[in-house]
Amino acid sequence: MTTLSDPPKGGFRLSMLINDTRYRSYTFQFIALIALIAAFGYLGSNLVANLKAAGLNISYRFLGEPAGYDINQRLIEYTSQSTHLRAAMVGALNTLLVAVVACFFATIIGVIVGVLRLSKNWLVNKLMGVYVEIFRNVPVLIWILIIMAVFVAVLPQPREFRGDDATASMVLGSFAFTGRGFYFPKPVFGPGSMIVVLTFIASLVGIWGYRRYAKQQLFDHGRMVSTLWPSIGLFFVPTILMFFIMGQPITLDYPALKGFNFQGGIYARNSFIALTFALSIYTAAFIAENVRAGILAISTGQTEAAASLGLRPGRIMNLVILPQALRVIIPPLISQYLNITKNSSLAIAVGYMDITGTLGGITLNQTGRAIETVLLLMAFYLIISLSISAVMNVYNNSVKLKER
Repeated sequence: MTTLSDPPKGGFRLSMLINDTRYRSYTFQFIALIALIAAFGYLGSNLVANLKAAGLNISYRFLGEPAGYDINQRLIEYTSQSTHLRAAMVGALNTLLVAVVACFFATIIGVIVGVLRLSKNWLVNKLMGVYVEIFRNVPVLIWILIIMAVFVAVLPQPREFRGDDATASMVLGSFAFTGRGFYFPKPVFGPGSMIVVLTFIASLVGIWGYRRYAKQQLFDHGRMVSTLWPSIGLFFVPTILMFFIMGQPITLDYPALKGFNFQGGIYARNSFIALTFALSIYTAAFIAENVRAGILAISTGQTEAAASLGLRPGRIMNLVILPQALRVIIPPLISQYLNITKNSSLAIAVGYMDITGTLGGITLNQTGRAIETVLLLMAFYLIISLSISAVMNVYNNSVKLKER
């Protein structure tokens, strides 16, 4: 009796790289990679040859030379005698500050406007529609200039706060909004303040863990666990108790009018406020449309089914609609975050010194190193954009539909 078995496997042959479907795709990808490397190598060698023929060479030694100029807005120590590298770092931090703050406020405003655009109230619905159409159809540079002009023209100058009681003219006696910029109380951290800060961070982690536990209880056992008041308690109580236990180690330094300007507190220049505010409300109009599209993508049957179970409208939105809508909202939201980061390069229009104004502006003009500074600018924006995309893609993968 003959026993049938699989035919013996032959050895590997070079012809299999083309004829065998198991290897063919890898072969073509490898050939494309080699061609791409060769093309970039040719362009690079051609660039070096042309620079050499013109008597130029690529060098970054200028980064160690004194910058020789001042920067009006900075998060780290800097003087005119600091290096160009230090000036570039100051500009990079200023760019990141605008991008982070603008992304935060644009998300909040965009979500609120997107939800209100679906309101059954005719007036609210139309007002939000007018906001979206006006702000997204006018270039962001125009909004930056308009808001900056309004701040300078409408807000009072510091000298107008002078009088018998300048503090009474401030908002809540602690905030001063002037044509030169905004002044806020500044926290002063004393001995033991780190323990209070760590307690606050631990409270945030506790809130996240408790809400995750409540959601798990709902999905696994159908048991509704209250999250509002426990979250509020975890947010305030541990930190406040530790604050008094450690002897109130954190105090506030309030801005006060001294001479012709305010001293003390946190000073945010009007250029920073105008740029951040303009980027926020401009990008929020696009985010609002993304949110509206994500919610409308969910079938009305989902809402009706949740309502038939007795869920209130707020819980229907939080537990049924938004978790499904996020799969539609997140991908275009990533693009809006990238747009905010890149649009921050318009800061020079209002005198805010971001990395385009420092490295790509004054440093480039002083040193004449156009190729080097442009390459550094490209690398900076590329790294930031790829980082934002990577983080948001991780979050996008966590909310996407998972097949059983």
